[in-house]
Amino acid sequence: MRAVRVGWIADNAAQMRETTVQTLKERISQIPEGAAALFFIQIFATLGFAVLYSTLVLYATKHLKFSAKEATAIMGVFGAFNYGLHLFGGYLGGRFLSNRNLFVGGMLLQVFGCAWIAVGSTSAMYWGLALFLTGSGLNVTCLNMMLTQRFSPQDERRESAFLWNYAGMNIGFFIGFAVAGYYQKSEGYSSLFYFATIGNILAIILAYANWRRVADLDTPLLKVDKAQFRRRLALGLAILVGVPPMVWFMLQRTGPTGTAMKVVSALVAASLIVMTVKHPDRREKNNMWAYLILTLGSLVFWSLYQMAPSGLQLFADNNVDLHVFGYSVAPQWVQNINTVVIVVGGPILAAWFAKLRKRGWMVDIPLQFTLSLVLMGLGFLALPLGISLADATGRSPFFWLFLSYVLQSIGELLISPIGYAMIGKLAPAKYQGIMMGSWMMVSGLASIFAGDLSGMVPEPKGTTALATNHEYSVLFTKLGIGTIIASILLALLVPKLRTLIKDAVPAADPAPDVAPAEALKSVDRSVA
Repeated sequence: MRAVRVGWIADNAAQMRETTVQTLKERISQIPEGAAALFFIQIFATLGFAVLYSTLVLYATKHLKFSAKEATAIMGVFGAFNYGLHLFGGYLGGRFLSNRNLFVGGMLLQVFGCAWIAVGSTSAMYWGLALFLTGSGLNVTCLNMMLTQRFSPQDERRESAFLWNYAGMNIGFFIGFAVAGYYQKSEGYSSLFYFATIGNILAIILAYANWRRVADLDTPLLKVDKAQFRRRLALGLAILVGVPPMVWFMLQRTGPTGTAMKVVSALVAASLIVMTVKHPDRREKNNMWAYLILTLGSLVFWSLYQMAPSGLQLFADNNVDLHVFGYSVAPQWVQNINTVVIVVGGPILAAWFAKLRKRGWMVDIPLQFTLSLVLMGLGFLALPLGISLADATGRSPFFWLFLSYVLQSIGELLISPIGYAMIGKLAPAKYQGIMMGSWMMVSGLASIFAGDLSGMVPEPKGTTALATNHEYSVLFTKLGIGTIIASILLALLVPKLRTLIKDAVPAADPAPDVAPAEALKSVDRSVA
């Protein structure tokens, strides 16, 4: 009897294992080819950027002896070029170079850039940044375009795929920030920048290992003949070589460069408005108007968010007690609060949203953007509360900085991966690359504004934080209240945005009793 019972248990266990394996295989089979590969490529492609993003201001102030204002200005231009070139990358990718070729070319430039910065001089920093920013600026849009091509416009899996990919990006950030903090303690900057090259090289290796899986599926470059392909390839490679000297020149002139970026962004915005006004399809035109309105909301969010590696990092380093449970926390490690929230919260948020929608809740893009601004405002308002509870030396309790980062990170989850997925939903097919690049260019403009705002932070004075706390408190209060006001304005526009955003309606088959000529006219109208 006991033997029979043991055999029954073993049979059931085997059956359960078989069912689990089968379920897993079915779920894996539902993932579009290439999407999983892009998740892992994203992790390693992010390492070098994470190192520079979290370390540049501290490297410039501590090693190269820049003032806080000079360092934050460099950081603002760094972000502007990184994100601003995404627009250019969105245009080049799939037109002059395939997205996968442009990605690999960009990663090679990042390898050389990080190695050059490791030399340790001001001159080497400018040339290294020029190479690195050209690479990262041009190739990030390629990753997003390779991923979005693997889903149809109405595919509900797109949002989850971008949330997962965003989680992969933040795994790369976590590793990069952790290593950067380790080397920051000893100021071993050369070793840190050499480490950054490793992630870039591994991303290239993974891309080649999955070369067929990440191929472009539907781009203008696939439709040209061989002679046109060669001409476009030559021009694309010339651009990769020619852009770094231009970036190098502009990096050393942060004031004029910032002004130029603002002018270019205004021209791009005007072009998008004209493009929207002239677009013939009414449904697509309404979606494009919604895109433009939401872009303004995102500009407010990112302008504050991108103070993290500049103004907020200087505040953390000089005005916050970074001893937690007896351990000294490196400034870069503070930014890993963000990465943990993103990595853990991304998949959870995707599953939670799916459940809410099944229950009939209206969890849509306008609502998510509005909530993201609310959370950003609350995150900045938490900082003056911490300052009011500072110790005798003027250093704020770590908890309030922690709370601020958590609130900002949840806000990021509501706006950033959703923003990428939104392009596939709102952008007409022929404008997807340009609108994806424009969306990311907003982050570049926001970086300039973040640099301007970070330039308002006070220079460290002496050995105590008491002398600068009041200025920080006033600045953070103004930014928090301003963002809350922006969220209220966007909330008032939510009903209008919901009427603008519409999915395409598939054309119905003509009824059998309709004459062939009339049926053809009906199809023509639906396509138009």
